[in-house]
Amino acid sequence: MNIFDHQIKNVDKGNVVAILGAQWGDEGKGKIIDMLSEYSDITCRFNGGANAGHTISVNDKKYALHLLPCGVLYDNNISVLGNGMVIHVKSLMEEIESVGGKLLDRLYLSNKAHILFDIHQIIDSIQETKKLKEGKQIGTTKRGIGPCYSTKASRKGIRLGTLKNFENFKNMYSKLIDHLMDLYNITEYDKEKELNLFYNYHLKLRDRIVDVISFMNTNLENNKKVLIEGANAAMLDIDFGTYPYVTSSCTTVGGVFSGLGIHHKKLNLVVGVVKSYLTRVGCGPFLTELNNDVGQYLREKGHEYGTTTKRPRRCGWLDIPMLLYVKCINSIDMINLTKLDVLSGLEEILLCV
Repeated sequence: MNIFDHQIKNVDKGNVVAILGAQWGDEGKGKIIDMLSEYSDITCRFNGGANAGHTISVNDKKYALHLLPCGVLYDNNISVLGNGMVIHVKSLMEEIESVGGKLLDRLYLSNKAHILFDIHQIIDSIQETKKLKEGKQIGTTKRGIGPCYSTKASRKGIRLGTLKNFENFKNMYSKLIDHLMDLYNITEYDKEKELNLFYNYHLKLRDRIVDVISFMNTNLENNKKVLIEGANAAMLDIDFGTYPYVTSSCTTVGGVFSGLGIHHKKLNLVVGVVKSYLTRVGCGPFLTELNNDVGQYLREKGHEYGTTTKRPRRCGWLDIPMLLYVKCINSIDMINLTKLDVLSGLEEILLCV
């Protein structure tokens, strides 16, 4: 399907389409973006980090993508990681290697995206363990996302653009790591090993780190077709989700503009991806959760285990008031309903209205 040549009433055709999750994630966005990317020139991520997870199957080979956009498997497609992201560079390099080919030649990274270091993951684990003992755990992926956004918000973080000048990067790196080790009482951390890795990343990525704001707007002026991939989903948004059981970034349509630096009037179409039943990973409220045989049936038939964490997902019935709330926030033009086949073996299907 060429989404840029849609026939949706009262929605103008254009060159910028956003695909956003309308629940708690795991709606099947990756497969949809993979199909639609055949017709796009550029596929972008604008938020989050390696806490996202999409599994794509091509010619019987599976690709588990956590940072790269799902359009990366098309040779004609440019991939962009926007400034709203936090990037664990080691994980990114592993993904690039797993995909293979000349991917690096068509990958652009925002110089304003923040670098997520291993110490952020250690801090994430420390914080989650402490909350678990207090009975207040969030159920994070422990990928360091929250701690990295925290250093960004406290204006102590390191942007990816810093990596282009390695001597400057080294000085900022040492200050940040020393600060975090002292703040969280971390006594052992191999800074030298991590710095050696980052020198290699500097050599490989310095020409791929660009001003994405200028890059995106230049391409839009040249009428390039842009597909925007949302990570996580609306009900995990830091402001609009089920706070505090949320992620640490803006997962709704506003994040598209702040996370890529494009004007809101450039966006033509918002597709909300909706699973025909509900799932969520981690803790937090879940009005229609099924802690019974039906819930187990949905989990097994739908293969509801996290791409990132491998944790079993909590399952429940579709929540219509939630969708109406998300439609309002995201100004959704079109809904893509997924996994209807999973419901086919049930004698009774319920909805929350």
